[in-house]
Amino acid sequence: MLNVGKIEEGFVLDHIRAGKSLEIYEHLRLDKLDCTVAIIKNARSGKMGKKDILKVECDIHMLNLDVLAFIDHNITVNVIKNGEIVEKKELALPGQIKNVIKCHNPRCITSIEQELPHIFYLSDPEREIYRCKYCEEKYSPSAK
Repeated sequence: MLNVGKIEEGFVLDHIRAGKSLEIYEHLRLDKLDCTVAIIKNARSGKMGKKDILKVECDIHMLNLDVLAFIDHNITVNVIKNGEIVEKKELALPGQIKNVIKCHNPRCITSIEQELPHIFYLSDPEREIYRCKYCEEKYSPSAK
C-alpha cells in the first residue's frame, strides 16, 4: 500500500484521467513554483478503474481553474487548510482560454505576430469544441 502524507495547506486534484497528471503539472507550471508536489499515477479507483492524483502544497490562488477545466472538467479540486478539506470546487468548461493551446493554422495572425496571445473560445459546449479567436480554426488535440 502506497502512503503519501497529508498536506497542511494547498489542494488535491482527484479523479484525473489516468496518464493526464503530467500534462496538468506542465500546464499549471508547477515546476516553476517553490512548493511540494506529489504525483500519483494509475491509482486504483472504484469509479474510474485507474486515476491520477496531484497533491500540491501551496497557496490555492496559484491554481488556474480554467486550465484544469479545459484539460478535464471532471477533476475534483479539494481545497486543504490546516490538513483538512475545507472546500470542493466544481469545474466547468471555460468560455475562453488564453495561452494554453496554440493555433496550428499557418495563415493565422498568431503564426506571424509572435507576441500575440493565443486565445480560444468555446464554440460548442456540448461537443467541447474550441476555436481560435482570430481565424476560427477548430482546436484539434491531435495537432499538439
